Amino acid sequence: MNARMNLAGPHLLGLATHVPPYELPQDMVKVVAKRVLGERYPDFVRLTKSFENAGINSRYSAVPFEWFEQPQDWPSRTAAYLKGATEMFIGAASKALVSAGWTADQVDCIVTATSTGIATPTLDARAMMTMPFRADVHRVPVFGLGCAGGVSGLSIAARLASASPGSKVLFVCVEACTLSFRDDRLQKADIIATVLFGDGAAAACISTEGASLGEFGQGEEHTWPDTLSIMGWDVDKAGFGVVFDRSIPEFVKQHFADAVQGGLGRMGLEPEDLNRMICHPGGAKVVDAIEDALHLEQGVLDHERGVLLDYGNMSAPTVLFVLQRVLADAPHGQMMLAALGPGFTASLLPIRFTA
Repeated sequence: MNARMNLAGPHLLGLATHVPPYELPQDMVKVVAKRVLGERYPDFVRLTKSFENAGINSRYSAVPFEWFEQPQDWPSRTAAYLKGATEMFIGAASKALVSAGWTADQVDCIVTATSTGIATPTLDARAMMTMPFRADVHRVPVFGLGCAGGVSGLSIAARLASASPGSKVLFVCVEACTLSFRDDRLQKADIIATVLFGDGAAAACISTEGASLGEFGQGEEHTWPDTLSIMGWDVDKAGFGVVFDRSIPEFVKQHFADAVQGGLGRMGLEPEDLNRMICHPGGAKVVDAIEDALHLEQGVLDHERGVLLDYGNMSAPTVLFVLQRVLADAPHGQMMLAALGPGFTASLLPIRFTA
């Protein structure tokens, strides 16, 4: 780690992850899902192979198994979200502050990304009941970025830190994906969500002053036209219903490389400048598709597969779980964070590591 100094651009000074208390082993998820959905969903037996082929051993949830076996509606899901997401926010933020050597009352701005629940007052305001943030802290809640929220939110936080040199910006992304479990719609997308999704949170401390873990460049995004139906939420009286098109892996194979090439060009970089991509692992097929699209050696996205194995797809925070594992390898050189989310959008953020 570099000595504390004034830095030219926005730098990562601390990073932490956090999961809720209830572990959901994949084999038990399969048993419970069969009990709840099996008799009512005619294709359930055919889709059970998805539990075994997802590359997931375990996940974590804000609620226990029993919650999924009871009828839920918008109010009950919201109550679970407000409790679980606030607790995860506090857990991730507290750890990140310790990692950076900051205290809560030193934070000048909080950027919060979430897409799995509605909270007004927002999660940062609720966390202030426990964490001693200043009364004049700037709050920037961001909703609807989905799986891209970890990269896009981090990019927003880095821009804010750069715009106010010396300020301390805390970025927190929190998702409680499991609360969107639906036993009423009986659509294939709901089964795949049950196979893939877990809950988690991550937080990062960003500033132009401090002991740097890595320097951020300018983030870029690419939104493809006429792709609103690929990923997102349907909303009804029971809550959120996942939109998760089966075409995503093939879409990634066909279109992701061009988006990355265009983003690199605007960053002044070439593909050969990158030592590694740090990707959101949306699912095992998506990780395979990214490697295929970018002509990477099969299996090189090892930390992505490792995070998916241990936590499932937590939406926005997942890529920061991958970044945490990359940091443990004492990285060096130019890398780039990447995630895909509703829009349909690719979000990219360069980060450079120096010895």
